[in-house]
This record gives sequence, C-alpha cells and structure tokens, in this order.
Amino acid sequence: MTASTLAAVLWVFAATGVALLPMRRQFPPGVVLLIAAPVIIFWLGMDFGLIIGAAASAAFISMFRNPIRFYWRKWRRLEPVQPPKDHP
Repeated sequence: MTASTLAAVLWVFAATGVALLPMRRQFPPGVVLLIAAPVIIFWLGMDFGLIIGAAASAAFISMFRNPIRFYWRKWRRLEPVQPPKDHP
C-alpha cells in the first residue's frame, strides 16, 4: 500500500467519524478534512494517474457539495443559504 493510499484510507475513516458527530460539532474537523482532501487527491493523481485523480475529485465534490456551494456563494458575495439548525 502506498503512502497516498494510506492517507486516503485514513481520510475516509476520519470523515466517517466526523459524520457521526452531532451537526454543531462537525464544523471544525470538517474544515480540516475539506482542506486536506485536495492535497490527498492531487497526491493520488500523481501516484495512480489522471483517471484515479478525476474519480477522487468527483467523489470529493459529491460528498462536500453543500459546503462547496455555501462557500462559493459566500466568496462571490451572493447571499449564502444557511443550512438547517440541529434539533436538540
């Protein structure tokens, strides 16, 4: 197993653990995962080629579509749509 594959597997386990947290506690570790993912995807693409990198990018965009959409609207200075609040 290459180092990039190990990093991707650890990222998946970390993302699964964060998904199990209550919504209000997901933000800080979720931001770290959001920042780390493109680095790992680039690393996978360098090790295994363009098709694997593109597949990993598609999976990342699919998983983080709501945060990406939120920050895209925020950076373009459009009115960002707030996610629903957790029910206690």
